[in-house]
Parts: sequence; C-alpha cells; structure tokens
Amino acid sequence: MSNPRVVAAKALLRVEKDEAFSNIVLNDAIKSAGLEKADAAFASTLFYGVLERKITLDYYIRSLSSQPLSKVSPLTLQVLRCGLYQIVYMDKVPDSAAVNEAVKIIKKSKESRSFGYVNAVLRNFLRSRPQLPTNDTVRGISVNYSCGENLIEHLISDYGKEETVSFLEESLKNSEVFIRVNTLKTNTDELKKLLAEQGITAFDTDMPYALRLESVGSIERNSLYLEGYFHVQDISSQICAASVDARDNQKFIDMCAAPGGKTFTVCQYMCDKGEITACELYEHRTELIKKGAKRLGLTSVNTVCADATVFDADKENKFDRVLCDVPCSGSGVISRKPDIKYKNFSDTEELSNIQLKILKNGFKYLKSGGRLVYSTCSILKVENETVINKFLDEEKGAQLVSMRTYLPQTDKTDGFFIAVIEK
Repeated sequence: MSNPRVVAAKALLRVEKDEAFSNIVLNDAIKSAGLEKADAAFASTLFYGVLERKITLDYYIRSLSSQPLSKVSPLTLQVLRCGLYQIVYMDKVPDSAAVNEAVKIIKKSKESRSFGYVNAVLRNFLRSRPQLPTNDTVRGISVNYSCGENLIEHLISDYGKEETVSFLEESLKNSEVFIRVNTLKTNTDELKKLLAEQGITAFDTDMPYALRLESVGSIERNSLYLEGYFHVQDISSQICAASVDARDNQKFIDMCAAPGGKTFTVCQYMCDKGEITACELYEHRTELIKKGAKRLGLTSVNTVCADATVFDADKENKFDRVLCDVPCSGSGVISRKPDIKYKNFSDTEELSNIQLKILKNGFKYLKSGGRLVYSTCSILKVENETVINKFLDEEKGAQLVSMRTYLPQTDKTDGFFIAVIEK
C-alpha cells in the first residue's frame, strides 16, 4: 500500500524541480499510487498545505538546521517540510507520528544518510518552537504569510500594507467550492435536492444559480457533475459571465476561453441559442472546452484554435458580445493556486502589453452598440486599471460602463477584476 506522505513529498519535489502545474502533478501522483479516498485526502491536504506555507516552513528549518537549505538534499527538504507542516498545522496528527514517519521515509530512500538530520531538525523544533518575526517589514510579512517578497512589494504599492496583510490572511483560509447550476438541465432547488441525496450540502448565495458546496469530495467523480447538471465556478467568474449581459440569438466570442467556464455560463444565459465562439491558443486546451460543452449538453459552442493577440479581419465588427478574460499573473487566486505566490512578478509590464493587444482586437471584433467585458484573476493595477485607462486613451469609440476589483477579504470571492466597455 502506498504511503500518502511519500506521495505528497515526491509530488512536491516534482513541482519544484520541473516547475509543473501543482494540480496536475498531484492528480497524477494520487492516481499512479492508487490511494484510497482517506489517504488521497491526507496526501492532498499535506501537498497543498506545504505549498501554501513553504516560506514559513523554510524559515523554521533555517532556524534549526546545521546546514544551509541549499545544501539539503531535494527529497530530504520536502520530507522536512511535510513533517513540520503536520506538527504545526495538522492538529489530528500526533507530533511523534509526524517525526517517526518522516525518518522512516528518508531511511527507505536514496537519501537514507540524512535520516539523523531529519530526526534532529524535527525534534529540535518540538523542543524550541522558533518564533516567527513580529515586524511588519516586507521580509516579516513574507515569512508570516508565506508569500514571495516580489508580490508583496507590488501589493503594498497598489493597496498599502494593511490591505496587503488582510489579503494575505484571507488567502491562507480554506477556499470554498462554488458551482454554477446548468439551467438548461435543472434548476437550483432541484439540484440542491439531488446533491442532498448524495450527502452534499448546497447553500444558496447572493448570485443567481450559484451554490456553495460542503462535504463535496471529488467533484470530477460526482455523478451529477458527469451528467452535466453543474460546473465548478467561483462567484467572481460567475459575476464576470453575467456582466457580459448576453441574450438569445446574439453572436458572442470568448477570446481566451479555456477551460471554458465563462463560455458555458454565458451560453446558458443565451439558452444555448446563438453563435458562440470559444477561442484558445493551444489545441489541447480547445479539447477541454469541447469536452466541457459536451458534458453540459451545450450545442452552440464552436471552438477555434487561435492566437488572441493576432488580429483576424474576418471577425471585425461581427460580435454583439466579446469577453476578453486575458492571461494574467493570477495574483488574485493564490488561495487556490499557492505556487503562484513564489513566482517572479517583474514581467507584469510585458504581460500588460499582451493584455492590451487582446483587448484592442476584441474591441475591433465588437459591433457598434455592443458590449465587451475585460477581466483578469489578478488584483495588480498594472494588469487592470492601467490597461483599461491606456485603452480608453487610445480608443475614442470606447465607453467605460464600469470597472471593479473584487478582493477576497471584502467581497468573499477570488481576487478578480472586471471592466465593462461599450462601443
């Protein structure tokens, strides 16, 4: 039987070594190991917990280690992080079990010589429990909230220190699961009853057709999900889709559609009647949209493999509604994708140039009197207000209807930006 601690540690090693997508790595690791439900849940909690708290855990290791982190063998470092995470953040795991299991893993690995070092660091932590920094410097904030200093500097520049800390505090709380009811197959009350029969509690939200789930388990294996009764979508993304204000028999284009959630929701608002074009740069990502549309029973979605930064004259002035949900840093969704916190955010200006190109092309595709929605899952102003203001300066036919940044600590959604523009 596979050890969930080993699965988590090796998956973390792969994420760090290959800079691979965390969710894909973990899903593959759990599947390959054939973990039972309880072990899979334990491995997931440990894996994402270590990713989420990596800087804090490394601070503890540095405080107790006889050697610099750069000299610690790769698997040994991941096992140490896992051991510390269990001691500090997983109350149901006895400290002795966390230490003993970590030592066992190393003893059975190619880094077996490190077992004494692992044992020493973890037991030293139990004895001394080093204190985290109490100052509010960028370094202190970074250690306490386990976020890269580069991102913290950007956030402080945009929002100030107090709001930044509030955002980072919120990012460490458990992310809630929201779904969008497929109104072409069911309604909110009926879906709640069907979910209840499976032991899943669904709560209404302020957003129509949006439900918050508890005790959900693996959504991808859920029969109602597989039958297309709903798709997973955060409230902010549902607000974005609603902002498009799409109607029956209109022509709608989603410029950067994968994995397809917003396209699907807009299609449902259109009652699956009209011309819906979902564009994506890579063929394998257009396949994700096709599969999702098929599962939900949507027939109006036409997928196209296309580069949104390249103008297509055939699309000029053709669409009533345009969605530019552009590639972004992802700074607003670090609670769901904690590995984003540790990336270098120095290329945001280059990214904003790409975003502006897509926005300009989308506006050219828009009919006179039509509506365009520009959105990102970032809260950095260089990707949001700065892009919109530059666009408005250069496009005299564009009228800003609204723009807003959604912050997790105040709006209880993912961090998100939405701007509505009319022509």
